Amino acid sequence: MESTSELEAKLLGKSRPADISHTLPMRAWLYAWLLNPNIEGNHQKTVDRWIGFLIVGNLFALVFEQVPAIFEPYKHLFHFFDLISVIVFSVEYILRLYLAPEDEEFKKSSLPRLRYVGSPFAIIDFLAIIPFFLQAFIAIDLRFLRSLRLLRILKLFRVLIPAYKEFVLANKGRTFRQKIHALVFPSEYGGTLHNLFDGFIVVWVVVSVIAVVLESVQSIHYLLNVEFLVLDAVAVGIFSIEYCLRIYCCVEEPGFQKALTGRLKQAKTTSSMIDFLAILPFFLEVFLHHLFDLRFLRVFRLMRLLKLTRHTGATASLAKVLKREWPVMAASGFVMLLLVILTASLGYLFEHEAQPEKFENIPQSIYWAVITLASVGYGDISPVTPMGRIMTIILALMGIGIFAIPAALLSSAFSDQLRIERETLVNKLFEMLSDGVIDEEEAAYIQAETKRLHLSDEEVRRLVERAKRERQLMDDVSTLPLHKIASNPKHAIEHYKFLIGQIRQLSLLADPEKFNALANQEDQLTDTDKKMWRLINRQEAPPADA
Repeated sequence: MESTSELEAKLLGKSRPADISHTLPMRAWLYAWLLNPNIEGNHQKTVDRWIGFLIVGNLFALVFEQVPAIFEPYKHLFHFFDLISVIVFSVEYILRLYLAPEDEEFKKSSLPRLRYVGSPFAIIDFLAIIPFFLQAFIAIDLRFLRSLRLLRILKLFRVLIPAYKEFVLANKGRTFRQKIHALVFPSEYGGTLHNLFDGFIVVWVVVSVIAVVLESVQSIHYLLNVEFLVLDAVAVGIFSIEYCLRIYCCVEEPGFQKALTGRLKQAKTTSSMIDFLAILPFFLEVFLHHLFDLRFLRVFRLMRLLKLTRHTGATASLAKVLKREWPVMAASGFVMLLLVILTASLGYLFEHEAQPEKFENIPQSIYWAVITLASVGYGDISPVTPMGRIMTIILALMGIGIFAIPAALLSSAFSDQLRIERETLVNKLFEMLSDGVIDEEEAAYIQAETKRLHLSDEEVRRLVERAKRERQLMDDVSTLPLHKIASNPKHAIEHYKFLIGQIRQLSLLADPEKFNALANQEDQLTDTDKKMWRLINRQEAPPADA
């Protein structure tokens, strides 16, 4: 049976704390904690993650440095960021150089540090920091140095290459389409590379949406017009490739196996429609701009934000809520519709003569009715007659309750849906832990569900503790329901032995003469029951045909 800490580590998707001895030499201890990729629970992945963030930040800094209107006013901040980056990268380089004798790749060499210096990753790390020091000691063209700093992006290969090797090993012997499916769709074969692919798409979604928002600011658009065009073209290229890959390999998904109909079915799914609409405005504007003015389509690029719904279960839960509560929501909407039409009609009746330009007709009065019932009250249209004002007061008070009904229903139903899904997860967890062990597939399912349902680490730990207590109670077979005992042959045998022992104790405590006299009476015990009683009490083995 797994320990509680092991179960927590699996369910939380985290490694157990690394068991690294403090008696190790300083160099070996540092390498074990910071850089050894073979020790679960150390800080190696955290170091690589933050170095990756810093590399991406440097890439954006280099892009903005090419815009004088941005770089000149804030060049001291750019210089400070570059200084911090160089310090971090230099410390990393020196640390890896110092710990090279502990690395499996270099420790067998007679000069491990020299061999590290000549390795590809070390050369990339060195090239990432050398432009800064060249600038400090040698008179050299700064533009050339800035271009050299682009080499820092190559440091990302330190994360990508191990993930790629893991991916290749996990997909050995599989077809090209199956490998693409493992990269694009969640599966047991995707591993770290699939997570990096998802993270890459998320980053480009956020960057492209921010670009669309900033592009609407005239002063920023004037400065970064070319950059916005290039960024949008790159984003569309990335999203187009992703869309084509999903359509190509979707036949590996259950329910989409057929070559043509499966891909058409995938193309009609909500997520695929969102992916398609995210790239459609760009192609329409490119190919049809000479026929129509399609600049208005640029605002629809904000639909790329909907691509993030693939990475969260909140929208799926909301869809379930709307589907389940649709009859109640429809009834509430019908009542609101009647009230709006009635309010608009009365407003037109009382205010038309006094304000013909504002209450010109009933359709125009609907705007005033909705604003009044929703308690928004912009003030652009307001009644001036006594009856109109009295009716407005009454309708405003009614609207507080009427318009709040759908919101209250939706909020209550959404909370109830989350509670149902969490209870389902708890039951699933208990079912998985019935044998006291949880495998990798079960752990992956629980991790995905806890992330989707926004369960905290503390809540998962409480679930694990409850499951452990339930497991301990299961060890006492006599406390289980009979159908649970019968479902497990081992438990059934143990319970059978327990019942035979109880019968033997009963025979020792009961008066034999009175028991036999009553047992021999009609309808008390069957012949089989009497025979079994005698065999157990005499401790004789029953015959083979019994």
